[in-house]
Amino acid sequence: MNEGLVALGTAAWLGILTSISPCPLAANVAAISYVGRDVSRPRRVLAAGILYSLGRALTYVLVGMAVVTSVLSIPSLSNFLQERANQLLGPLLVLIGCGIMGWIRLPFSTAGRGHALRERLASNGLTGAALLGALLALSFCPVSAGLFFGGLIPLATGTQSRLLLPAVYGIGTGLPVVVFAVLISLGARGLSRTFSLLSTVERVARPITAGVFVLAGLYLILRHLLRIGG
Repeated sequence: MNEGLVALGTAAWLGILTSISPCPLAANVAAISYVGRDVSRPRRVLAAGILYSLGRALTYVLVGMAVVTSVLSIPSLSNFLQERANQLLGPLLVLIGCGIMGWIRLPFSTAGRGHALRERLASNGLTGAALLGALLALSFCPVSAGLFFGGLIPLATGTQSRLLLPAVYGIGTGLPVVVFAVLISLGARGLSRTFSLLSTVERVARPITAGVFVLAGLYLILRHLLRIGG
């Protein structure tokens, strides 16, 4: 039970951290400006925010299920991971921590592409909100790709969670849009200050999270690879 709760909490935190990282945060700001444009209809704003987040969550579920199922369906790979998980996890956690800090950059990025498609989606009402969430979920930048493929996927594979953990992660990535949709629908003010607060939280949370990953990775390396303290 405790391990399951830790896995759920970790997936949720990875999703939230993804959502407030610089590149995804910029995409979420654009999404918020879209879902909040019809301020005279607060219920519609709230519905658009929820559908946007559900679109993101569903995309991560489908991608996560495909990747985790592919790994688990290969017996030799699955058995190898089960036998060597502790040895592999330590170095992987260190690499993820370095990636979160931007010290290691992935050689690809899909962020910033498809502007014309996003504009077309923005004119399709509530359906467009869900599709926009799905599209932006696929716009991986180095940080979000590292958190998803380097953080969530190994966690979901290790717990054999094809559905739940990717869904929790996806909901976490769309949470800021839902929060701001609620604030807009309630006529809340000071949204720019809230954006600034999110940026501050991200600057603090990212190095803390990276430090936790690195320390946990070093502990596993010392215990399972170097056999120190085991």
